[in-house]
Amino acid sequence: MRFAAIADVHGNYLALEAVLADIRAQGVTDIVNLGDMLGGPLDARRTIEIVMKLDAVHVLGNHDRYLLDRPPEKMGSWDRPAHAALNAAQLDWLRAQPMTRVFRDQVFLCHATPEDDEIYWLDTVHPDGTVALSPLDRIEQFAQGITQSLILCAHTHLARAVRLRDGRLIVNPGSVGSPGYRDVHPFPHLVEAGTPHARYAILECVDAAWQVTFRNVGYDHEAMAALARRNNQPELANALATGWIK
Repeated sequence: MRFAAIADVHGNYLALEAVLADIRAQGVTDIVNLGDMLGGPLDARRTIEIVMKLDAVHVLGNHDRYLLDRPPEKMGSWDRPAHAALNAAQLDWLRAQPMTRVFRDQVFLCHATPEDDEIYWLDTVHPDGTVALSPLDRIEQFAQGITQSLILCAHTHLARAVRLRDGRLIVNPGSVGSPGYRDVHPFPHLVEAGTPHARYAILECVDAAWQVTFRNVGYDHEAMAALARRNNQPELANALATGWIK
């Protein structure tokens, strides 16, 4: 089995188009999408038009859920413009996607952790704002009860692979469309990829063992940074242009 995992597009349709082109160039035909497709002050409408045409397996992210479970006046600055860009049919399509699912009996898919779409799985935020790889014991706690040999998560926008002591592999493919962000939960912190590339992963089962290849794809990130600036999101614009918030 060989397939691509994408996540955290956040309305960045140019990054998504570049990633899909690279997936095709790698000879990969199957795609799983780990959510947070639309939330962000970029172009949710063009993004969902691309996503809905994909022959892919999808799960919802927390920002996708925010578009469905609260009125616009309760949405944040990333989600209100995305919601306004979508029509009823597109919201209905989003509503039909599950929070978790199993792909081909072998791969467990979720956005953040199996039970909570807002908790970092492979990374921990410390009180001083440092974001670091989580202890293995904590990572394994979230994996209890999952029987699949490969587990895919997203949410932090950081590409990582962690092998559990029982041999299972957990992979975060990184973010297609948002190489940096600021958050305040559980403590104020920054996540920065360090380059403006669009990111995804190719997973392959070889001799009963999973192998992961992380792909960094160039695209017209300056165009998306300019769009973020026009939409009064200077930090996102910096992240899109450089991979850094500041």
